[in-house]
Amino acid sequence: MLEYYVKQQVWITIRLYIGQILVGYGLGWTAPIIPKIDDSQTSPLPNQLTETEKSLIGSILYVGTILGPYLTGYLCNAIGRKPCFILAGLISLLSFLLLATANNLSMIYIGRVFCGLGTGIIFIVNLVYIGEIASTNIRGILLTSNAIFSTLGTLIVYAVGPYVSYALVSYIAAAITVVYLFGVLFIPESPTYLILKDRKDKAGLVMEELGRSKEYHIYQEMKIIVEKQSVIEEWKQILTVKSNRKALFITLTLGILQQGSGIIAVTFFATTIFQIAGSSIEPNIATIIIGVTQIFSSTLTPFFVERIGRRILLIYSTTVCTLSLATLGVYFYLDYISHPSVMKIQWLPLVTLIIFFLSYDFGFGIIPGTLIGEMFQSNVRSTGSTVSVTTSWLFGFGVATAFGYMISVLGSHITFWIFSSMCALACLFGIFFVPETKGKTLIEIQEMLNK
Repeated sequence: MLEYYVKQQVWITIRLYIGQILVGYGLGWTAPIIPKIDDSQTSPLPNQLTETEKSLIGSILYVGTILGPYLTGYLCNAIGRKPCFILAGLISLLSFLLLATANNLSMIYIGRVFCGLGTGIIFIVNLVYIGEIASTNIRGILLTSNAIFSTLGTLIVYAVGPYVSYALVSYIAAAITVVYLFGVLFIPESPTYLILKDRKDKAGLVMEELGRSKEYHIYQEMKIIVEKQSVIEEWKQILTVKSNRKALFITLTLGILQQGSGIIAVTFFATTIFQIAGSSIEPNIATIIIGVTQIFSSTLTPFFVERIGRRILLIYSTTVCTLSLATLGVYFYLDYISHPSVMKIQWLPLVTLIIFFLSYDFGFGIIPGTLIGEMFQSNVRSTGSTVSVTTSWLFGFGVATAFGYMISVLGSHITFWIFSSMCALACLFGIFFVPETKGKTLIEIQEMLNK
């Protein structure tokens, strides 16, 4: 019987993570699309785009994702978790249909903003909902598996996008969205929301359906949620309580440095980077290999976070990220000065980016998010998480927007050395400022941060 209920929770999570596939698909969408827009034979646009305009196609996604968490925080408690999933699916469907039928740059920009809004809501509500319905013994596995589905979405668009038409790239995403919408129609509402709306009998039925009716302590946790503070009080708690201030400093800094590594720029423009590098491996094939690498690494990570520890994993990951991006910068420098050795090492960009993604997804890509969920006091975790996530995304928007300009003005070598230096700063920050939270309860973490 227990196995049946575990399967129920896993099956619900899989349906939700079809939406997580859309998150990764939206991130990777520009990789096959930008080369199509550059080619007058495949572009839906009447004119050639500047490097800044092409960068903005990728980065404007962040305008939507930054708005998403703030909108989600209100809607989750106003209309419920399940309606949020449906709303996010409808917004995503609209976005991909806009992108598929776009015949001018404004339509692409609007479609990308809506894509960011829809997938941003999906990303946040998935974490909230799964955390509320999952049993304690499988909650960690279900939550950390979101990275696997995100990278699967990126891999799909990397693998299929180069070989189909501009419009079909987005129609495929629209089809996935329809499957997602159909799936979420049949999930139960979160018991936490039902308790919040004083529908305790219905919440009890949902808990029984999920095999958690004996976990009476969960009701006490839900009662805490009902006793919500005002927004002003939450901000006061974040700024006046020492542990919350430290948590905000650590998570904000790591989030900014994470985006400063250029991860989103590299994900958005992977195919373009291989074209610039003159890789000996066909750029579309190289991009697919990168996608497979991300799947492999993100699948391994959940098994090591609890064994090795957050801090050690972060330091190891950022060290390797630093070295790999610095090496890629050296390659671009040799190409810049037309050094004859470049012809012999055209395989190097692919190898260095494989190492970068392996190390990034193994630690740097997951630890900041893990710490966000662990470091804030429970009464301000929602506000603290939203501020940390949206601030890092805002910085990522700046990096992705400036990427084309940096490449053309500073050169590829300096651009990737800047990304490398941000990883080095993250490594040093991890050594001197990030505490180890492995094996500690939330109360013990708060006591540690208050010292």
